[in-house]
Amino acid sequence: MTAPVFDKIAIIGVGLLGASIAHAATAYEAAQRIAYYDASPDAMALAARVVPGLGANSASDAVRDADAVFLCTPVGAFGAVTAEIADALAPGAILTDVGSVKARAASDMAAACPNGVHLIPGHPVAGTEQSGPDAGFASLFQNAWHILTPLEDESEDYRDAVGQLTAFWETLGAKVETMSTRRHDRVLAITSHLPHLIAFNIVSTAYDMETVEEGEVVKYSAGGFRDFTRIAASDPTMWRDVFLTNKDAVLETLGRFSEDLAALQRAIRWGDGDTLMQEFTRARGIRKAIIDAGQDTDEVDFGRRPIED
Repeated sequence: MTAPVFDKIAIIGVGLLGASIAHAATAYEAAQRIAYYDASPDAMALAARVVPGLGANSASDAVRDADAVFLCTPVGAFGAVTAEIADALAPGAILTDVGSVKARAASDMAAACPNGVHLIPGHPVAGTEQSGPDAGFASLFQNAWHILTPLEDESEDYRDAVGQLTAFWETLGAKVETMSTRRHDRVLAITSHLPHLIAFNIVSTAYDMETVEEGEVVKYSAGGFRDFTRIAASDPTMWRDVFLTNKDAVLETLGRFSEDLAALQRAIRWGDGDTLMQEFTRARGIRKAIIDAGQDTDEVDFGRRPIED
């Protein structure tokens, strides 16, 4: 039997990701003990019923004596939470996070992280549109990528800490890769942040049209619009912070997207079928590449079961 990677982990924020870490660490025996805390009394009350581990009275109480601390709050709160728990962090502990933005997260945490604590920003590329303590489940990270963006620290202790955190996520079933914070934020701007922004916008537009179309937008929504609504159902607080903290990369990507969209608009206006075929064929090829990479299946409805009567 393999020994747990950590004796004690602390989870600050018990939404989808925080709760899933607790479930997975328990199911795959990656940690001996789990403590958690959430600033929401309602979340704590629900977590006490559905999340493995012990709830704490404060964030500082949760992290005391923890080998690894996982910040699972919205990205905009990382700096304040780190400052709150700084005095309670054990020397040699690992401080990491699950935020979708890394440059700002690393900067905010580093400003308050005490010496002797190993700050290793991270991002599990996994999730659902659900939120809250009861949304977590143990298999969320299975075969998902987990990106670590280590600091420029060449000390042996820091390298060992990175290796230990890598082993933890691999025990949870994730595939771990390291990259710079800047590269991470540019990649996620196009693969995650922009698609969510587009989904929020399309659903908002449909909401406005609903009053004009007398309910037909929702009534006759096809699979494409339905999938946009699934994405747009994600936690609004989390995504507000993502766009505000990764605004440079998002705005750069959004500018390129707007240019490409204008080109398609011109092709439609002028009846340029060749351009449309070229772009649609290229997009179809990218879809195949995603399936070949194991990031989705080629089943009907993009791998999701249809609604049953």
